[in-house]
Amino acid sequence: MAELLGLGDECGEGASGAPALAGSCLADNRLNLDVYPDGCHRFLQLFDGRRGEVVRVEFLRLSSNDRLLGTTLGILPHLKQLKSLVLKGGHARDEFGLCQHGSLTSLPPDVGNLRCLTHLDLSFNSLSTLPSCILHLPSLCVLLLSHNSLVALPEDFGSLSKLTFFSAMKNQLKDLPQSIGELAVLQDLDLSENALEFLPEEVGNLHNCTELDLSGNRLSSIPDSLANLKSLRRLHLHSNLLVTVPASLASLPNLSRLDLQNNCLRAIPPEIQTLPFVHLRGNPLGETEPSLQAEVSSARGLRRLFLGSGEDSFTVTSEGCKVVLRCGIHFYFPPGAASDSLRIYFRTLTPDPQWVKLRHHDVLLSRVLELQPHGVKFQQEVQIWMPYASPQTLHQREVVVRTFSGQSWSELRTRVEQKRKSKKHVAHCSVLHFSWFLVVSRLVQNECQVPTEGTLLFSSVDQNIKVTFPPGVTEETRSVKLQVLPVSAEEIEEIMADAGCRASPLLCLSQDSLVDFLRPVRIQLPLPPGVTGLNLDRSRLHLLHGDLEGQTWDDITSQVVLEFTHLYAVFEVTHFSWYWLWYTTKTYIGGIAKKVYERLRMYQVNFIALQRKKDPEQVLLQCVPKHKVDPVLKKLQDRYRGPEPSDMVEMFEGEQFFAAFERGISIDMDRPDCVDGCLSFVFYSHLKNMKEIYVTSPVDRKGQAVKGQVSFYRGAVPESIPEDARRRRKGPDSFWLATLPIKLPRLKPRWGENPGPLNGFSFPPLNLGNAETGYLTQANLLSIARRMGTDWQTIGLNLGLTYQQIERIGYNNREDLDKQILDMLFSWAQQNSEDPDCVSKLITAMKESGRQDIADEVETIIELGRQKYRESIRRVGLEQEGSTEDSAIATM
Repeated sequence: MAELLGLGDECGEGASGAPALAGSCLADNRLNLDVYPDGCHRFLQLFDGRRGEVVRVEFLRLSSNDRLLGTTLGILPHLKQLKSLVLKGGHARDEFGLCQHGSLTSLPPDVGNLRCLTHLDLSFNSLSTLPSCILHLPSLCVLLLSHNSLVALPEDFGSLSKLTFFSAMKNQLKDLPQSIGELAVLQDLDLSENALEFLPEEVGNLHNCTELDLSGNRLSSIPDSLANLKSLRRLHLHSNLLVTVPASLASLPNLSRLDLQNNCLRAIPPEIQTLPFVHLRGNPLGETEPSLQAEVSSARGLRRLFLGSGEDSFTVTSEGCKVVLRCGIHFYFPPGAASDSLRIYFRTLTPDPQWVKLRHHDVLLSRVLELQPHGVKFQQEVQIWMPYASPQTLHQREVVVRTFSGQSWSELRTRVEQKRKSKKHVAHCSVLHFSWFLVVSRLVQNECQVPTEGTLLFSSVDQNIKVTFPPGVTEETRSVKLQVLPVSAEEIEEIMADAGCRASPLLCLSQDSLVDFLRPVRIQLPLPPGVTGLNLDRSRLHLLHGDLEGQTWDDITSQVVLEFTHLYAVFEVTHFSWYWLWYTTKTYIGGIAKKVYERLRMYQVNFIALQRKKDPEQVLLQCVPKHKVDPVLKKLQDRYRGPEPSDMVEMFEGEQFFAAFERGISIDMDRPDCVDGCLSFVFYSHLKNMKEIYVTSPVDRKGQAVKGQVSFYRGAVPESIPEDARRRRKGPDSFWLATLPIKLPRLKPRWGENPGPLNGFSFPPLNLGNAETGYLTQANLLSIARRMGTDWQTIGLNLGLTYQQIERIGYNNREDLDKQILDMLFSWAQQNSEDPDCVSKLITAMKESGRQDIADEVETIIELGRQKYRESIRRVGLEQEGSTEDSAIATM
């Protein structure tokens, strides 16, 4: 592996750079520069200084993410002996953690003169058409074009007569040229995940083809000529729109795998069905077979469901469907995913730190999506698209969806996409069962399988970091993961107030085995910024080892053998943990590392308390990261006013804090997030840490304004933070965070305080909804009414009242805003009390009127009612079997 990659020590880079690189890397006529961020620059240096050696290179690898690629391409025709050329993208990641496609869109015409070239890899690039020069390569045997943007292949593609392996996976091919049948020696053809709708009959002329992958296309049929492929061993046709397959496929003498899963097959020839190696899951077999056109139309035009804010469930049938929730979450249930009609229940939850455990340097990007029934098994994968809050930067990070098994969270294979119209970012994953899901940003994770013969693992964040596993390092294959946290010199200097301190990137290594390696594993770390092998003072260099929780840092410099090159430090270990190189005059290195590591995981935040301009008793509380304060205030200034934000405070991702009201101000104690008179919050750096509440004066103001304050306090500290951070928080003073003033204006007496102004206005006894789904009482309606203010007319119209009704209510109660609100709300409630859906209509009307705060309050009341109902059912023993797990989340 190391010989093929030609990296790190094998390249022997010294102080002079290119000469040392040339002397080592060109010895075997191989030049592998795609692992260097400036590989093209190095290549150009070599060509200028060692042209005679470079032109004899037979194997060349370069990254097409390199900014100097265009200049380098012009030199390639000079490499007349070149046999293998790799110009792949995917070596860099974008701000969302995705592999970046390379910039390659074409090749110079003279590349067609490379008569010795047999292997060409242009994967992960931006090719929309095949460069014409490729068709002039007379010796080309292997052509890799996967993960590009090809929409078609040239008509004379068959001129590549020596081609034995061709992959155009993950492109946008809609059809194939007839000349593809002229590839007489082709053995492996991969056209998966394209947009092919039909195949030319000439595909049947590929008599030497042993593996054909056409999965993930739009094929509704395949030609009978495929039965001519007598050498074919594996045929992949899953995830298409096939409604029939020719029975003649069963006659292929060497076929050992036929994958027909996830199609629209309703009837299959008996000859095919009896094959022991055929895979048929995910097909609506046994149902009445419609015409071909009707089936294709059905598969492309699945039933679409758009759910409103008051809906919490939908039904999936065996025909499949597409579902869009109001919050922006999308589902795709392919045909056959559910064998019978299935009712799916959904809701989004605020992450509870009791069970949503974030790992080191994780950033939470979404609320928790719960899908019930938990654990339901689908016959095909269901696709989920979850919108998430996009941080300002995800540089050197990646986005993943996590799912909860009931005991632990695991990560799903995730693809990040951006909606064209809304520009919102969504995380896309596929699942076979339902559970709880959330989106997080994590440090980029590189992983590999370590076999007994050893291997090599690189970091895609910092390609100067590598781990070499020698032969015999393990008896059984084990999985290894690598993560890197870059640390800039500016960050350390700001934290330490010491320009002399420097640190390398922090390296985290883990494995799935508890057994130490049988032989030492070799690790290469770059030296801290500004430190080289020429100016290195070894007495100042320290290698630190951290445990997996990052709570202790030990100086292990004297316990390992450190080797140095011009740019790297190399050492050997037999077990994995966290490793960090420090260059400093300090002696207490462990303490320094603790302090820096802790600060790297904290966010500087401000607290904000704003009062609604139209109704100052309505208070918006928010905890905002430092860089978001000004944009948030600007966005809210039209509707809210308030004091300046608090002084800067530092908090951890996932840390709990509380808000308490003092000096004559109180809140509703029945709120589910109210603990001992304080509102409970959890800080997540990229979610909206905000609550809109109604504050009142607990004493008779006698018409006077009330001046009070809201104070923020620390709550439970996350379990995984360093111990010295815990110690700093002991004592009453350390819990206080900030205090901001609030002023309740001079107001007339409220309902219930003095019945005089109501002049005998009475409220009918009402209960909206029902106990099972949650209900609103007369007291709830009164609480809602007192918060509407001048928005009552808009709310009334969205509830379905006419303009004439609104005008009459306003005229009849023209001297009293309170009566106007009560008349409107209770008139509507009385007319709709028999409607089982009236509560959801009320929530929708509040949201459409811009009163999300009231909608949230109603939803909270409803949820409390549902929980009490479920608890009462459990107490009397009427709970249905199997529902315990479904309701477990409610107790978390």
